[in-house]
Amino acid sequence: MTKFSSGFARSSMLALFIGLAGCASSGGGHNPHAGAAAVLPPADVLYQQGVEHIQKEEYSQAVTAFDQVEENYPYSSWATHAQLLAGYAQYKQQDYDDALSSLNRYIALHPENQDVAYAYYLKSLCYYEQIDDVQRDQTTTYEAIQALTDVTTRFPNSAYARDALIKLRLAQNRLAGHDMVIGRYYEKQHLYAAAIGRYQDVITSFQTTTYTPEALERLVECYLDLGLTDSAQRTASVLGYNYPGSSWYQTAYAKLRAHGLVQKTAATTSHQSHGLF
Repeated sequence: MTKFSSGFARSSMLALFIGLAGCASSGGGHNPHAGAAAVLPPADVLYQQGVEHIQKEEYSQAVTAFDQVEENYPYSSWATHAQLLAGYAQYKQQDYDDALSSLNRYIALHPENQDVAYAYYLKSLCYYEQIDDVQRDQTTTYEAIQALTDVTTRFPNSAYARDALIKLRLAQNRLAGHDMVIGRYYEKQHLYAAAIGRYQDVITSFQTTTYTPEALERLVECYLDLGLTDSAQRTASVLGYNYPGSSWYQTAYAKLRAHGLVQKTAATTSHQSHGLF
């Protein structure tokens, strides 16, 4: 099982909670549970304890401390920050479901907060780091793509947008790889219509991924096996124009030559406009 991870989340959160902890005051906010006031530490003290647990990588204890802040000092500014840090600690434990719940609640309650961009980014990482091997179900990959797209479109100028865009491309590459695995299987079973559908999806939906040259070459194979020589030649022309140095083009060229179609393909290439569409 392949897992993706990100060190950027930790460095961003370190800057966030160190800055907040430095603002700690002795007041700590109002505790609505008066009976517990004699034994319960102030909000800022509980919050600082949670921060220290994170720094020691004691994430379960950190969640407990932040939950106590939110439960006992719900109207303090510490409670707002504690919600986000609880989500971070759960994420670090790979407790992704609870982390997503915490982060979604934070986003719903504080949509205009200055740290909401980080909440969206952390939410996307919860999906991204669950992306599985290309041969397995890719539901989580689709969810990661949606969450990463939220970061890049909602906060294009944030510190998180660049990293989200990189991860978005990697996630799209994973989906393209999944389509290729299925397409190759269909082709091997001589289910050419189904294979062609998968390869065309890679070309149209994931054309910037590393799988596009192979998808074009596989289309040439399918068309030749079906006797659709004109389609094979046109596809080879697109492949040759866009990826002239690719080994996949060399493979396609060899197969066209084996079918006696090389001369016609060369003429087509020199007289047509080319593109992936």
